[in-house]
Amino acid sequence: MNSVYHIPALKKDCIELLNIKPNGVYVDATFGGGGHSSAILEHLTTGKLLGFDQDIHTQKNIPLNPRFLWINDNFSNITHQLHEHGIKKVDGILADLGVSFHQFDTAERGFSFRFENANLDMRMNLHSDLTAAMVLNEYSEENLADIFYYYGEIKSAKKLAFHVIQYRKNIKIQKIKDLLHICGYVFPEHLIKSYLPQIFQALRIEVNQELEHLKSFLQQTTDLLNPHGRLVVISYHSLEDRIVKNFMKSGNVEGVLEKDFYGNQQVPWKIITKKPIVPTDEEIFENPRSRSAKLRVVEKI
Repeated sequence: MNSVYHIPALKKDCIELLNIKPNGVYVDATFGGGGHSSAILEHLTTGKLLGFDQDIHTQKNIPLNPRFLWINDNFSNITHQLHEHGIKKVDGILADLGVSFHQFDTAERGFSFRFENANLDMRMNLHSDLTAAMVLNEYSEENLADIFYYYGEIKSAKKLAFHVIQYRKNIKIQKIKDLLHICGYVFPEHLIKSYLPQIFQALRIEVNQELEHLKSFLQQTTDLLNPHGRLVVISYHSLEDRIVKNFMKSGNVEGVLEKDFYGNQQVPWKIITKKPIVPTDEEIFENPRSRSAKLRVVEKI
C-alpha cells in the first residue's frame, strides 16, 4: 500500500470509537489511501471489511488481506453494493469526507490552485462527465452565483459569477490560471489566496454532487447497521458537518425531530460524541490538513 497517498485524520480516535468486534462486518465508506482500512483490519480475526471508493486510482492501495473487499463505487450506493455481496447488516461504518492528499497533489486532477497550468477537472470519479471547466463555461450566471454562495459561502458570489460570464465570452475557461485571472477582477490581490479554497470547494462540491451523495449515504446507514453498530464520520467544512450533525441528532438530514403518537422523540441513535472530536495540536503539526477535521459518532439503538 502506498503510505504517502493519504494520512488519515483522527485515526486512533476513529478506530477506538468504531468499537470493533473481531468477528464483525465493517465498511470503510471512503477507502482512499487505505489508512483507516488497514487499522480496522488489524482488529479483525474472522470479520470482514468492505472499502468503498469511486476513484479508480485508489485500487493501488488495496491491502493484500482476504478479509478485505474493495468496491469501486460511490458510498451513496452502499445498500445496493452490500446486497450485491450478500450483506444485509453491518456492525460499523466509517466515512472520512476529506479529499485525499493524492487528489490534491496530483496536478492533472485539478483540485488544487497550486497548479496554474492544470485543467479545471475536480472529478473524484474519472468516469463522470461533469468537470469544473464545464460548470464555469456552461452554467448560467444565476446558477454560478448560487454555487459560490451556498457551497463556498462567498459573499461576493454574484460579482464572481458576473466576471466568469464576462471572461468566457472571449476565452474558454479551461485552466486553473483562467480562474485565477477571473478572481483578480473580484478580490483584492492580497486576499485572492484566502478566497481560493472556498471557490475550489464550491466547484468541487458541485462537480461531485458531494452533499447530495452524503445525504443519501447517511439515510441508508440507519437500516444497514445492527443494533449497537456505530457510525463514525469525519467532516471538514461547515456544510457537510451540519448535515452529519443534523442526521445524528434527529435521524434525518433536515434535523427535524420526529415524535410518536405519545409525543416521544423517535431517534434511532445514541450519541457517543456529545461534542465533535478535533485533532490535537500535535496531530495538526504533523498533518496540517487535518486542522479542520471534526469527528462525530453515534450508535444504533
